[in-house]
Amino acid sequence: MNDVLITQPTIVRTERGLVIAGTRITLYSIMDYLKADWPPKLIQHWFNLSDAQVADVMEYITAHREEVETEYALVLQQAEENRAYWEERNRGLRRRIASSPHQPGKEALYAKLKARKAELGLE
Repeated sequence: MNDVLITQPTIVRTERGLVIAGTRITLYSIMDYLKADWPPKLIQHWFNLSDAQVADVMEYITAHREEVETEYALVLQQAEENRAYWEERNRGLRRRIASSPHQPGKEALYAKLKARKAELGLE
């Protein structure tokens, strides 16, 4: 019998993109911290990764820099589009709620809320 060690890849592609095998951690999440100048040791601690996982991630990013950067930019663009969509949708919902009549018997509560919003500069 041959004693060849077969290792599983640390980085795998799923429907969520490039992830660390056995986790839900995407390389794009790791890229967020690398772009914020976090050292690999701190990222390792934050995500509870092994030394081998961090080494493999850093090696993969270095070896596939262009591909990872391109996908990362696309992920950021999609996240911004989602944020803008939900912000606009919530803005419309807040307008409808604000323009709807108050429930009877809760006038004091609404007056207190309006005064607190005025204190905070929200109204």
